[in-house]
Amino acid sequence: MLVKLPNLGEGADSGSVANVLVSPGDEIEKDQTIIEIESEKALVPVPSPAAGKVVSVSVKEGDAIAVGQPVLQLDSGESDSQEQEPDPKESDAPSRPAASQPAANSRAAAPRETPRVEFDENAPQPAASPTVRRIARQIGLDLRRVPAGGRGGRVELADLQEFIQRLIQASSSAPEGSSAKPDSSPPPSVDFSRWGPVRSEPVSELRAVISKRMVASKRTAPHVTQFEDVDITDLNALRKSHAAAWKETGAPLTLTVFAIRAVVETLKQHPIFNASLDEAAGRIVFKDYHHIGIAVDTEAGLMVPTLRNADKMSLREIAAGLTELAAKARDRKLTKADMQGGTFTISNQGGIGGAHFTPVINTPEAAILGIGRGRLQPAVVDGEIKPRLIMPISVSYDHRIIDGGAAARFTVDLAANFGQFTEDDLKL
Repeated sequence: MLVKLPNLGEGADSGSVANVLVSPGDEIEKDQTIIEIESEKALVPVPSPAAGKVVSVSVKEGDAIAVGQPVLQLDSGESDSQEQEPDPKESDAPSRPAASQPAANSRAAAPRETPRVEFDENAPQPAASPTVRRIARQIGLDLRRVPAGGRGGRVELADLQEFIQRLIQASSSAPEGSSAKPDSSPPPSVDFSRWGPVRSEPVSELRAVISKRMVASKRTAPHVTQFEDVDITDLNALRKSHAAAWKETGAPLTLTVFAIRAVVETLKQHPIFNASLDEAAGRIVFKDYHHIGIAVDTEAGLMVPTLRNADKMSLREIAAGLTELAAKARDRKLTKADMQGGTFTISNQGGIGGAHFTPVINTPEAAILGIGRGRLQPAVVDGEIKPRLIMPISVSYDHRIIDGGAAARFTVDLAANFGQFTEDDLKL
């Protein structure tokens, strides 16, 4: 039987092949994972629909793949009841009834509809050929917007062409001064080789997701960043005195552990920073839970897993949860659920270096904390100049719901909460 990529739900209708876990000749069981695809920053396992012997594998790591594309040939001892995928040339052809047929006449006579802008984000992706999916992906179009004219709700090439033509006509007929969206098409390619040697590599699925989300965040939320310097001299001394004992437990006592606790306490003091703006409903949603996103730098790119209910955790539990999430991120084992539901994000670059920076809000959250590397600096303490370990922090916030005064108060209280830790907090 020919095993094709099924619709796995949760937007996992396409992606790139991250891991191929079987080879020709392997005996596999039903529901055994045969490949893993990278989609929306998470690895999605693809199970085998039946038990049998792998005859051949049609994909390799790095391949782009979409629902309906062949994955492997399986000898399951049963006849292959699956329909063969139609030839892309046939399915993509503008197959419409002849002009003399009533269906064609009614379609031609029907008034052109305004292109669909809104759609049900929870609805599954419609059936379409790989060619149609590739074109839609290249132009950044969600196929759920396109009225389907094929059998069983299949979006054909002619449907795509007609939809794009309607978009062009709607754009050209928009009156001057209207609220039409600006052109979001990518700029034309530049031949950089004219000025010297170059090399290029394809944009990975993960990098494309990061790019889209960063652009969407900057376009949606007006960013303002509040800067502050935090004296962590005493905190770092406290951390070092317990670091060896904590390391033996498998949960290192890092500065991020303290940052999570300090952030949670400050969010309780300033609930607006734990909120989100629901523009459609015209409401601000205040959350009574504290799920802290932790930006993790991996070889594949930036990932932000979520530490859930951090307000109910001890420092030991925070350290253990943080260690587990970081390991899953580096090993590409994060699920989509691991990266959802965050209420506030922390991006700690102190281990790399750098000082203040302007982190981009992880929308729909309202704010994000950026932490730089602490450095010894001269500071005035009790009227005397002494060397102190000063850590730069940056809080970017959504100015639609958070004002500058609130941001200043939040940052001052956050700095103070970094100094509230005691020996009792670190006893194992």
